[in-house]
Amino acid sequence: MARPISVVEVTASEQQELQRRVKASTVSKRDSLRAAIVLRRAEGVKQAQVAEELGISITSVNKWSQRFERDGLEGLKDKKGRGRPPSISTQQVEKVITQATQPPKPRTRWSVRTMAREVGISPDSVHRIWKANDIKPHLVRTFKVSKDKHFEEKFWDVIGLYLDPPERALLLCCDEKSQCQALERTQPGLPLGVGEIRTKTHDYTRHGTITLFAALNYLDGKLIARTEQQHTHVEWLRFLKQIERETPKELDLHLIVDNYCTHKEENVRKWLQRHPRFHIHFTPTGSSWLNLIERFFGELTQDVIRDGSFSSVRQLVKDIESYLAERNLNPKPYKWKAKGEEILRKIQRAKEALEKQTSEKKQ
Repeated sequence: MARPISVVEVTASEQQELQRRVKASTVSKRDSLRAAIVLRRAEGVKQAQVAEELGISITSVNKWSQRFERDGLEGLKDKKGRGRPPSISTQQVEKVITQATQPPKPRTRWSVRTMAREVGISPDSVHRIWKANDIKPHLVRTFKVSKDKHFEEKFWDVIGLYLDPPERALLLCCDEKSQCQALERTQPGLPLGVGEIRTKTHDYTRHGTITLFAALNYLDGKLIARTEQQHTHVEWLRFLKQIERETPKELDLHLIVDNYCTHKEENVRKWLQRHPRFHIHFTPTGSSWLNLIERFFGELTQDVIRDGSFSSVRQLVKDIESYLAERNLNPKPYKWKAKGEEILRKIQRAKEALEKQTSEKKQ
C-alpha cells in the first residue's frame, strides 16, 4: 500500500500571512519562496512535486516544511549569525544619522554624495539609511512661530469655523496675492518629451505686476476674484463690495483674513459697520497658513505663474482669469482635517526647539 502524503497544518491567520508574503512585491524572494513551499505542502502536494514546481531541491522543501511545523512562521526566519555580515559598520551608520543635521560650514546641508564621501560608503547606502530613519535633508519647509499675544484665541476662532461652519452663512477665506509678475522669457522653452526635460531661459523681460484678490468658499470651493494694479485699502474695499454683490443677500458672511493693515483701515471698518452681515475673523499674526486661500494661491503659482511666459500684464490677467473660470466649473473644496490640539503641541515643540537653539548660541 502506498505511503500516505503528509500535510502541513496551517491556521487561517498563518495562511493569510503566507499568501501575503507570496503576493507582496515588497517581500524578498527568499521569504516569498519559503511561504510558497508551506502553502503547497498545506494543500497536500508531494515534496517532489513542490520542488519541481518551484525549481528547488527536495531537501529545501523538506527543511522549510519541518521548520514551519516545529516553529510556525518564526521557523521561516534565518537563524541569527547566518548570512553575509553587514558591509557597513555600526559606527558608519551612526555617523550618517547623527551628522545629517550637522553639515560642515559653509554648507547648509549634506547631499547623499557628500555624506557618502565623508563616511566612506556608497550614496545608495546613505539614501537607504536616511530613508529608514525618515531623515530628509533636501527638504525645507517655511515656518514661523507666531508671537501674537492672542494666538490661541484667534487660532480656535478660525479652526472652529472650519470644523463647524455656521448655518445659513458663507465661510470665505480671503486674501490678496500681490506682486504677480508678468515675466516674458527671452526665448521659447523646449517642450517636454520622452527622455527630454522641459526647459525655460534663466533671463526674462519684466512687463509689470498685478494683485489678485480672491475669496474661497470653504463649503463648495468656488472662488470670487478680481485683479487690481495695487493692493491698498481702496482696492480691498472694492473687493468687499464685489463679494457683497455676488453673494445671496439673506446669508451672513464670515471672512477669514490676515492682519494686513489694509484690512483694518478706518474706511474699511466704517463700511463693515454699515454692512452687519460681514463678520471678520483675523488669523494670528504670522500664521497665514491657517487661511486656506493660501493653498489655492500655491496651486495658482505652480500651475500658471511660476513657469509661464507672458508678453504683457494683460496676458497674465487673461491666463489667471481662464484658470479661475475653469476651476469654478469644477470646484474643489479644501477640507480642514488637522486636530487643533495636535497643531498646538507641534507649535509648543517648535518653541522649545527655538528657545534651546537660541540659548546654545548665546553660550
